[in-house]
Amino acid sequence: MKNQQDFNFIRIMLENKERDYLSEYAQLSSKTRGREKEEVECVYRTCYQKDRDKILHSKSFRRLKDKTQVYIRQSTDHIRVRLTHTLEVMQIARTIARALRLNEDLVEAIALGHDLGHTPFGHTGETVLNHILKNGFKHSLQSLRVVDKLERNGRGLNLCYEVREGIVKHSKKRCGLFTAFGDEFPSTLEAMVVKISDGIAYINHDLDDALSFGLLTEEQIPDEFFKILGATNAKRIDNMVTDVIINSIDKKEIIMSDKILNATNSLRDYLFENVYLKEDEFDEAKKAREIIHFLFDFYFANQDILFSEHKKVDPQDSVEMTIADYISSMTDRFAVNKYNKLFNN
Repeated sequence: MKNQQDFNFIRIMLENKERDYLSEYAQLSSKTRGREKEEVECVYRTCYQKDRDKILHSKSFRRLKDKTQVYIRQSTDHIRVRLTHTLEVMQIARTIARALRLNEDLVEAIALGHDLGHTPFGHTGETVLNHILKNGFKHSLQSLRVVDKLERNGRGLNLCYEVREGIVKHSKKRCGLFTAFGDEFPSTLEAMVVKISDGIAYINHDLDDALSFGLLTEEQIPDEFFKILGATNAKRIDNMVTDVIINSIDKKEIIMSDKILNATNSLRDYLFENVYLKEDEFDEAKKAREIIHFLFDFYFANQDILFSEHKKVDPQDSVEMTIADYISSMTDRFAVNKYNKLFNN
């Protein structure tokens, strides 16, 4: 009877296929910088395929279906949530990666994991925790913490270096989609593809949601965005993706033309001023802030209840960090139900 390891030739065949087909600038799975803890690799999947599957089957990934993307609104069938955002990022990133002959499996793993650390209630929840915690709170760092420490009851997913780096470095500065400073700049083109795909996805679907739910009207939006980027959501995404591919092919960087990049950054700034920064004015956002503050204060004052519901993953973790882990893991619905139960007792 054959041993499982006798089938390692399948993974080796896939790794050889990468070497034969992918761009010279692609990250090969056979050249990974490895995992923090050694583990037996799969005989029929590359290391990045294995990481993708680990993320896809994680509890934190399933919870994305009940976490608001941006707007604190009554639930509807068509508004984006973290899960649909993640899938849109993955689709855009894979399209770009395939055209540029980059490693699609690495791109997919990073895209699926990039928002695992997001709080309930969209950006409002993140802002509240960032103000409460002494060292602040960033969802990108929390996403890395999720895959490194919180998943699998504190054992983490033990992902490859390149996946972890892409997750923690996917966020963008307010000053531009491609702006990164020092250590924030990822080392693989695959991570840069996810970084720009995340921007392309949320800029377009947040604009689409804002128009669909009456937060903006087309008359309010400067004509230049539609003229340069396209009149419809599909056209804008297609133009941005096409521009990235045309300008990045056979290059050791992921870039856009000045014309499309400037228009995209300007549209992003417009959304910040007219949607994201106004989110706090919504009654729903005010209630969300109240819920996050209440839960944090309650669990800090009642640590016996906290630790009966959520265990420390590391004895060195502070109480504040443990509370942040618990709250950020909550879905919108769970947080509301927990608030109602505790507040009314």
